[in-house]
Amino acid sequence: MMVNLPAIEGGSPVRREMLPYGQQWIEEDDIRSVVEVLKSDYLTTGPRINEFEARFAEYVGARYAVAVANGTAALHAAAFAAGIGPGVEVITTPITFAASANCVLYMGGKPIFADIKDSDWNIDPHEIEGKLNSRTKAIIPVHFTGLPADLDEVHQIAREHNLVVIEDAAHALGASYKGQRIGGLSQMTIFSFHPVKHITTGEGGMITTNDVNLYHRLMQFRSHGITRDGERLVRDEGPWYYEMQFEGYNYRLTDVQAALGLSQLAKADRFLERRREIVARYIEAFTDMPEISLQVREDDRESGWHLFIIRLNTERLKVDRRRVFEALRAENIGANVHYIPVYLHPYYGDLGYPGGLCPRAEELYSEMITLPLFPKMAERDVDDVIEAVGKVMAYYRRQ
Repeated sequence: MMVNLPAIEGGSPVRREMLPYGQQWIEEDDIRSVVEVLKSDYLTTGPRINEFEARFAEYVGARYAVAVANGTAALHAAAFAAGIGPGVEVITTPITFAASANCVLYMGGKPIFADIKDSDWNIDPHEIEGKLNSRTKAIIPVHFTGLPADLDEVHQIAREHNLVVIEDAAHALGASYKGQRIGGLSQMTIFSFHPVKHITTGEGGMITTNDVNLYHRLMQFRSHGITRDGERLVRDEGPWYYEMQFEGYNYRLTDVQAALGLSQLAKADRFLERRREIVARYIEAFTDMPEISLQVREDDRESGWHLFIIRLNTERLKVDRRRVFEALRAENIGANVHYIPVYLHPYYGDLGYPGGLCPRAEELYSEMITLPLFPKMAERDVDDVIEAVGKVMAYYRRQ
């Protein structure tokens, strides 16, 4: 039940209609791009896919890009290409969407959760080191909220122990680490094009890599493990011939989606700049608010700002996170929570993962709230979020 804070305050909610935490921005040129493909000869496996992949790879600074059906498919494909399988362990963060760990389960491996840093809420390299053993095959760092994790430290650990690094950059399109865009820095990097992400194809995902062998494995994996490449065939029975060489999936993206992706990609920098403008206003409004703390950012990296999260200083409030969350919703601010630590989901409990594995992650989860952040937000929307947060904090402030 929502707390009737506006009535208690003796007035109306800050907004009349709910402001979502995230939303796509589709413009007329996006629609025209899709319609053009709908009128063409190819709805899938056509020229728009190749064009989208090439432009995306160029944008993030990678040699190759492989488009797939969604971000989860991208993680699954990367896990396959990395050689993850039964008896293998992969270290990742618990503060992420479940797919970052589920992709390891898909391949028969075991996800291992390393705790986060208190400062930027990304995976802690020191915690990674404490989880290593002879079964460790890969690390999946997640660039939480769009802020790049400590890649230098992660790469150093990977080099010393011969591990594969798969960056989960579903939040981080356009982000940069030490002057280089996220996307070409590790063996593989995955992106998501869900409607709340930086650009959208409806549903969709991408894996980028600089390794030609990984590229070919990813290409086959997204299409049933099948190849028609004459140089890769075991035998060649004629121009019709193709081979299924390993178990793959139908994870292809359509040309219709790729057309939308191409149109959206051309706007990625504009969308990111708008996100940064909104964030600058949030930071100015909330930095000196004693009931709130914010994610710490290092000077050597730029966030993609997929999410803006406030962390409640609960000792300064009379209520817990749930009451604050409900109060913001009563003001028609579409607050959300990202994320429940993965191992706390009942399915992972059934697999034998106990609570308490990552205390810092669990503490963060109990105190975090996601505020609306998307480029289509008007200045009035931003004003409403700031006003609502200030109103709720003042009402519940411990005197």
